[in-house]
Amino acid sequence: MMKKVVVTGMGAITPLGNSLPEFWKNLVEGKSGAAPISKFDASKFRTRFACEVKGFDPANYFEKSEIRKMDPFVQYAMASSEEALRDSGIDVNAIDKTRVGVIWGSGNGGFFTFQQEVMDYARGDGTPRINPFFIPKVIVDIAAGWISIRHGFMGPNFSTVSACATSNTAIIDAMNYIRWGKADVIITGGSEAPINEAGVGGFSAMKALSTRNDDPEHASRPFDADRDGFVMGEGGCALVLEEYEHARKRGARIYAEVAGGGMSADAYHLTATHPEGKGAMLGMQWALQDAGLTPDDVDYLNPHATSTPMGDVSEMKAVTKVFGENPKRLHISATKSAVGHMLGAAGAAEAIICIKAISEGIIPPTINTTNPDPEMPKGLNVVLGNSIRKEVNVAMSNTFGFGGHNASVVFRKI
Repeated sequence: MMKKVVVTGMGAITPLGNSLPEFWKNLVEGKSGAAPISKFDASKFRTRFACEVKGFDPANYFEKSEIRKMDPFVQYAMASSEEALRDSGIDVNAIDKTRVGVIWGSGNGGFFTFQQEVMDYARGDGTPRINPFFIPKVIVDIAAGWISIRHGFMGPNFSTVSACATSNTAIIDAMNYIRWGKADVIITGGSEAPINEAGVGGFSAMKALSTRNDDPEHASRPFDADRDGFVMGEGGCALVLEEYEHARKRGARIYAEVAGGGMSADAYHLTATHPEGKGAMLGMQWALQDAGLTPDDVDYLNPHATSTPMGDVSEMKAVTKVFGENPKRLHISATKSAVGHMLGAAGAAEAIICIKAISEGIIPPTINTTNPDPEMPKGLNVVLGNSIRKEVNVAMSNTFGFGGHNASVVFRKI
């Protein structure tokens, strides 16, 4: 019989705040994390704004000797996982560390470091003066390595990569390793630091980013007829997943159960979603099946909903196929409108949002959407403008990534 998996700790470094309470407060209040880019001179770029992490000083978290060995994506991973561990109340020196794992995701890994080293080389005389920490700073799995080394966790340790579905994939893997009895506790989540010339320039070249440079705060507008692309975000979000009996025996506060997960592929296009949302539909259906639930059980859906013209429509088509054309119980809110698209960290941020919706009885809003797209399916309860209070027993989070990767996770009140 498979073991039950619960969430006992969470941590967040996001464009809306560098702690879980700050992130949640600003999200519920409908604030936007978007602003002009400060990390580099973006004056010549088509898109000159993003949802940056603000006021994060690595010196508040790490020794100087450590900072020079870490890409920002690792710094976000470490800071958010430290908060999650504190939040969980786990005494890391009083548990069996061979039964504690780390499964962490990033879509791009050390993007900042890679660009910096290549640019430094290009500006030089051709002599290869490469930082000796270059490779361990850029590889995607290094965040999981850092977390395990910091605490001596010797259980399953690896990284997942499935573009913007990455951290949902990590959460599903972590859930399954605990279910199978391979670990008692797993720190999971995702982090990303893509706001640099290569990241913004690359996504801009694909025409994936909004160019609403005169009004950044309102640029991310899922489901709106005037949406013109996503707003890039960054940060790191962490969850402590724990076997239920292990958590109960130590008297842990339990936020929610990780009830099930589903993964699928569009098998359609390198970057575009399937126009009818076939892969998204399968991911949601399989997540519900894995959780032993029906569509009628779900109170809240946090959709992928990046604010791209094609992606939003195809996902909502999939939602209507799974939940029906006029679901009475289901409420939907697209929180990338506030926090931007954190790429490989998006699923972890949205998992936290789903879990907080369950524990707090609050559904945060979709902000900025004032002119709903007539092409969107009718009859869906999208929370616009302001948060609502509602008892949430079951919540689902959707994430989809380039390459056609889909991952949906279901959380349940316990």
